[in-house]
Amino acid sequence: MHQLLLSVHVLAAIIFVGGSAVATSLFPRYAPSAAIADPASERSPAVAAVLHRITGTYARLALIVPVAGMILAVLQGRLGEIWITAAIILTGCAAAIITMIIHPIQREAMEVPDHGARLRTLGMLAGLYNMLWLIVVVPMIVRPGAHT
Repeated sequence: MHQLLLSVHVLAAIIFVGGSAVATSLFPRYAPSAAIADPASERSPAVAAVLHRITGTYARLALIVPVAGMILAVLQGRLGEIWITAAIILTGCAAAIITMIIHPIQREAMEVPDHGARLRTLGMLAGLYNMLWLIVVVPMIVRPGAHT
């Protein structure tokens, strides 16, 4: 059972968290911008719409990651370990950023393009979102304070 939960946890992280990380990172490149009127530009509202849909869908599906991880931590008796607690807190922060900030701003950026300020903000937020996941992964591997 532990191996199955760990497999679900890791695969969901790779597919859904990884997919949402890529989609949030690429969105600013393809989203419409009022500042760019060049027809040769790689801006594409259709691509931006797909990336927006991926961001939202994969963010919801990524809930599998903390659910499987917390069940696994309970079964292994590790829920009180500091690295698990830190991962839960950082995962909550990443979830809040993508669902309450990034996804709504992406929708606004497609509905009413601005001169690039919103897209720069989305780029910064995507970097923060991705950095949080990087910080979560390191303790998952190192497991500081873990009881064998």
